[in-house]
Amino acid sequence: MIIAAAVLLVLSLAMLVYVYLGYPLAVMLLAALRRRRVRAEDRPVSVTVLTAARNEAGCIAETVRNKLAADYPPELLEVIVVSDASDDGTDAILADLAAADPRVRWLRQDPREGKTAALNRASALARGEVLVFSDANSLYAPEALRRLVAPFADPEVGYVTGRMVYRAPDGSLSGEGCSAYMRYENALRRWETGVGSVVGVDGGIDAVRRECYVSMRPDQQPDFVLPLSVVEQGFRVVHAPDALLYEDALADSGDEFRMRVRVTLRAWHALRDMSALFNPARFGLYAWQLASHKALRYLAPVFQVAALVANALLVGRAPVWDVLMLLQGVFYAAALAGLATGGRGMPPLVVFPYYLCLLNSAAGLALIKFLRGERQVVWNPRT
Repeated sequence: MIIAAAVLLVLSLAMLVYVYLGYPLAVMLLAALRRRRVRAEDRPVSVTVLTAARNEAGCIAETVRNKLAADYPPELLEVIVVSDASDDGTDAILADLAAADPRVRWLRQDPREGKTAALNRASALARGEVLVFSDANSLYAPEALRRLVAPFADPEVGYVTGRMVYRAPDGSLSGEGCSAYMRYENALRRWETGVGSVVGVDGGIDAVRRECYVSMRPDQQPDFVLPLSVVEQGFRVVHAPDALLYEDALADSGDEFRMRVRVTLRAWHALRDMSALFNPARFGLYAWQLASHKALRYLAPVFQVAALVANALLVGRAPVWDVLMLLQGVFYAAALAGLATGGRGMPPLVVFPYYLCLLNSAAGLALIKFLRGERQVVWNPRT
């Protein structure tokens, strides 16, 4: 019993260290040795920006105008927005935008079918050589489209993801934690690009070669399944860190938690659908990347619970177990302090444990839902 608990504790902690530190360090070293370049050129091609909108009357006009004002040749740019059975005036706003600028087209999806079905419809109408995916509340830096399109000059590149910069609107804990998490993810994406292809992308500022787009089921997550399918087709998925998207982080931890549950649940289904990519004989390093960056990351809550339970069984057996239990206790006490304060005004030593526990609690619930066979196709906009 004691030996089993010790083995479980050591293995669980080792997996957590590997997921958050070991894998990033390994990719960083491989990128330095491998140095796969991306041949990016400022050579504009025709672009269609696709957006799915569900009751986005409060932000859709600003988002569309943001794309139309981009530092990009106007004759090469069009915007298509799909209103997913909106009932808040979004359709009227889109009609006015389309009447004012011929580069804007919109259509209504009714009954409501969700984002993926909307993107499938819009992609069939798109004229651009490159399809860009923007969320309804995504605001791009003026040069973002140029930076996003430039890597397509490399014939090996089939998908490009930009860099999301989260703004914490009120100093909230989830906002600050989210910003730190995205800085960590963006660093990892730069290194993964140096190895070959990135595993995770930002759904609000992505682009794909038109010929690489594949129609997806409504329950599939487009910003996960589509880049995986691009890798399956033999193209690279790369990071363009200078293509900037600005978005407010969710100030409410409950909203952040629900969003993370939804994203992770759909990601589990995507990993099952695209399980062929886990075959190293066919996909080499990418199979290892996918397992490490996504599958094991989503299993982190299992490792956390296992480490805590195993450590509790070992308390009093040896000083090393007592020290580890103390460290775990301090970590979770900091996370609980963040929860108790509502996520405001806390120092970084509380921010990181809190946000990590928020992410992994959401991942744990998503895993339970996945094992139950639950799916989520539609959802309400971020608030």
